[in-house]
Amino acid sequence: MNNTLGYIKNDTRIHKLSGTTKLIAFIVLSIIVMTSFDTRFLILVILVSLIALRMAEIRWNDVAFLVKIVAVFSVINLLAIYIFEPDYGVKLYGSRAMILGKGPYALTLEQIFYELNVALKYFSTIPLAMVFIFATDPSEFSSSLNKIGVSYKISYAVALALRYIPDVQNSYFEIREANQARGLEMSKKSSFMKRIKASSNIIMPLIFDSLERIETISQAMELRRFGKNKTRTRYREKPFCKNDLYVLIGVGVIAIIGISLFFVNQGRFYNPFL
Repeated sequence: MNNTLGYIKNDTRIHKLSGTTKLIAFIVLSIIVMTSFDTRFLILVILVSLIALRMAEIRWNDVAFLVKIVAVFSVINLLAIYIFEPDYGVKLYGSRAMILGKGPYALTLEQIFYELNVALKYFSTIPLAMVFIFATDPSEFSSSLNKIGVSYKISYAVALALRYIPDVQNSYFEIREANQARGLEMSKKSSFMKRIKASSNIIMPLIFDSLERIETISQAMELRRFGKNKTRTRYREKPFCKNDLYVLIGVGVIAIIGISLFFVNQGRFYNPFL
């Protein structure tokens, strides 16, 4: 069974990097991507992200569900932008190149270009997030958060949440299979609405199962006097190596390119219509 979101143990170069390196790279590149609307830069980050995804040996089956969710969300968001601001691209780029239709919902090249950049933002950050989540051990992630100044209690809670996601998914499939064994049809043979209704019957058992797991974990942590001291040791922390340095230098170069384009474009937006 594939994890929707969860660490996949492997021995690739990406997996061998320090958790702190991967966290810094993810944060820096995500911030630059979120602020930039330069198409050229977004395509560059997408290429880098796909290369990292390939190097981490993350298979399509591992990320297919997540990619489909992001794709659906992206389409809905792009449609909403067009419905509520069909002329935003025209206002933004200061020109109007008509493609189709008339009136307030006339399709313009500027609007398409703006929405293309919005879509590129999603597909720049999502591969980065997938590389970080699938190639970073939760214990190393906790250590990296603590290294950048986050309280070890908070960082440990985040690590527990990451570890818990695959367990929730497994519980969901176990409950679904139990319901199917009782005769509740949840496969593609039934209608979409019936599947939605059947899936809603899983929610309450899943909640009670989750609460039981939380109670067990909290009791175990209390018995081990978690949180008594101000600091704690890290047995899964990876030391920095040459590859970490090379990755951070590369991320720094990409960040400098992104920032320099703000000055070249005299703002966040690349305007090919000038």
